[in-house]
Order: sequence, then structure tokens, then C-alpha cells
Amino acid sequence: MRASAPPAAASHVVQAWRLLRLIAHLVRGLATEALVFPFVGSQRELAIIRRWSRGLLRVLNVKLHVSGTPPGGRAPTLLVTNHVSWLDIWVIHAVCPVRFVAKSDVRRWPVLGWLVARSGTIFIERTRRHDTGRTNRRIVEVLSRGERVGVFPEGTTTDGTHLRPFHASLFQPALGAGARIVNAAIRYPLPNGAPNPDVAYTGERSLLASLRLILAQPRLRAELIFCGVIEPVGKTRRDLARESHRLIAHALGLSRPGSEPETADGPPDAEP
Repeated sequence: MRASAPPAAASHVVQAWRLLRLIAHLVRGLATEALVFPFVGSQRELAIIRRWSRGLLRVLNVKLHVSGTPPGGRAPTLLVTNHVSWLDIWVIHAVCPVRFVAKSDVRRWPVLGWLVARSGTIFIERTRRHDTGRTNRRIVEVLSRGERVGVFPEGTTTDGTHLRPFHASLFQPALGAGARIVNAAIRYPLPNGAPNPDVAYTGERSLLASLRLILAQPRLRAELIFCGVIEPVGKTRRDLARESHRLIAHALGLSRPGSEPETADGPPDAEP
């Protein structure tokens, strides 16, 4: 895939208008979670989250393209995807809202952290090894109720040009709840197909700097590719991690690394 520079940035007037619309949309989201969520059921909450997430993508001028079959029904489902940007959360929510597993640091994100927390996110303390067990028990409980849980098994973001090894420990709850594994690949391509470097939330780039780059995009394409379902019966969590890694790498057009697509059983450095 040949390299390409991102298109010229949107004008300052366009960026300012998007920012104003974003602020209004965030305020609407905060008000909805505070005043509406306490009085509606879980299915109604999911519908609201889906609608709000689609609105957020429109505000940021993100054109979402979905391929494959999103998970439906009430079967326990662990949704597994690669991780590029904080936008991933709302790209997924816009299609099939889930309860994400995220590192506790996300709670401190300005505004977005509160929205993520109130949408039912399951937080993990990445510095506490034994917190993995507590988190997994909580995930099993949620899955056993027929809900969907989303995980980023790489444990951190990438720039979209490669796929990190998967943390096998994050697949354990699927075994405990007998949940199917639905795999999906996320990418943000430039017109020539290369990953858009301005969307990746990696390295020392702050949330504010990332937001500025996204607001400056003249157009932004996001692709969500549902690429296969794995049933957990007769498999170990390492089997699940290995097969999931293979499916997502194939959907992204990436070759598998030489190392095993899994890590030791310690807690992942989870990043939503």
C-alpha cells in the first residue's frame, strides 16, 4: 500500500462550526444520561446510545461503511476488535452498542470519560494484577444476562498498519459464559487505502490534539468489517485469541506476526 499525505485540512470556519456542534452534541449526551437513562430500560438505553453515536459521527464528518453481519439477538456476545482511535468506541456504538472493557484512566477523560462511564463501561485497574479476576467475573455476569461486551484485546492502540498480539486473558469470560466471539476490524483509510495517520490515538498524542486533527479532516472514512464468529465450545482462551487474531488480521489485509497472538496472563494495558 503506497504512502499518501492526508488531504488538505478543512477551513478554520468549518473547524469552528464542527467544534460548536460537537459541544452542543456532548451537552445533549450528558443531559440524556443524567435525566433519561435512570428511567428507561436497557434496550431503550442501547437505542439512545446508537442514535447519539451516529450523531457524533455526523458532527465529525465521519462516513461510516459497514460490511459483514453485525451481532443480533440476545445471545451472549463478546465483540472483539482491533484498536486505532478513541473514535472506535462510537463507530461500534453506532452499529451495535456494547458494554466496553476499558482501563480506569478513561474515567478522567474530559466529558467523554463521564459519557463512557455512564454507558455501562466495565473498568479495569491495569496496575493491579489481581483486578483481572474481578473484571472477568463482572464480564461473565453481564454476558450471562444476554448482553454484548466489547474488548480491544491488543490492550493499546496502533496506527492501523499492524496488529499487536492479543491478550488471551480477555477471552476467558467467553468461556465462563459460553459466549460467542464476534470479530470485527476497524480502519480509517485515506482515499488511496493507506491508514489515515491523523486518526490514530497513539504515542504522546493527547486527546485534545487528537480531537483537533479529527476536526481538521476535510472528510473522514471509517470502516467496520464484521469478519467471523467463533463458538467457544471445546476451545481454550489461547485458541480463541489465536483464531480471533487471524480473522481480524485477514480482514485488515495484514500478515500475522511471527509471535503468538497472545500474552501472559497478566492484566492488559487496556485502552479503549
